[in-house]
Formats: sequence, structure tokens, C-alpha cells
Amino acid sequence: MHETQRPDVLVVGNVPVYAKPGDAGCDLSSTQSLTLGPGERAIVATGTSIALPEGFVAFVMPRSGLAANHGIGLVNAPGVIDAGYRGEIKVVLINTDLTESFQVEPGDRIAQLVVSPLSRAKFHEVQNLPGTQRATGGFGSTGQHA
Repeated sequence: MHETQRPDVLVVGNVPVYAKPGDAGCDLSSTQSLTLGPGERAIVATGTSIALPEGFVAFVMPRSGLAANHGIGLVNAPGVIDAGYRGEIKVVLINTDLTESFQVEPGDRIAQLVVSPLSRAKFHEVQNLPGTQRATGGFGSTGQHA
């Protein structure tokens, strides 16, 4: 098995868990009970604080099952956890279902955390950018026919 860089992440509180071998994301669970009505959003506590080593970032990502089965997503997905942040990870859930409420209970898996190496760009101000085939084509431009 080829193993890439595996950082040691310090955790206070609820330890995120990888459900299956090979999973990219580990589960973040709620520590509170609340009801999200149709169209409502709420900040949900996870009881998890982490210390990432320098050179790494964590992304709070939605759970596909919650999205597909209940219309539950994250408002700011992906949420970025910087190496210097030491506070509790909280998740901004939104209920996109137009008719059904969604109940969150302590222990419910509400998001996933993906830890990744970080590249920091070195920005150079220039007068013009080099050309490409795509040029300034924006959203959906690669799917349009001439």
C-alpha cells in the first residue's frame, strides 16, 4: 500500500473517525439537538478542536447521504480550517428541502473533515496574463457548442 504524507493531528474533544479504510473524509458529529425547518440554516457544534501541523489544511465538507436523502448541505462548503485555528469546529447546515424539517441529534454525523497538504502560492503582479485555449470563458463555457 502506498501511503502519502500522513500528518499527526492533535484533537481536543470529539475525535473525528474514518468510517471505512480508504475514506478521504472523517466524520464530524453534532453535540446538540436542533430542528432545521425548510429553508433554515444553523451553526451546529461538533465538540471537536484540532491542531494541524504547518503545511496542512482541513476542509469541512458535506455528507452526500444527507444531501441526497434529506436536502441537507453546508452553506460555506468547503469550510476551511487553517493550521493556526484552535477553536471548536462548527458546521453551518442548511435544509434545502421545501417541505420537510430535519432533526439533528447529538452523535449524528453531520459533515466530514478532509485533511490535505497545503500549497501556498507566490503571486506576481503582471500587466497581462498568458493566453490559453479557454481564455476568459466562464461558468459552463466548456459545455457550449459554437
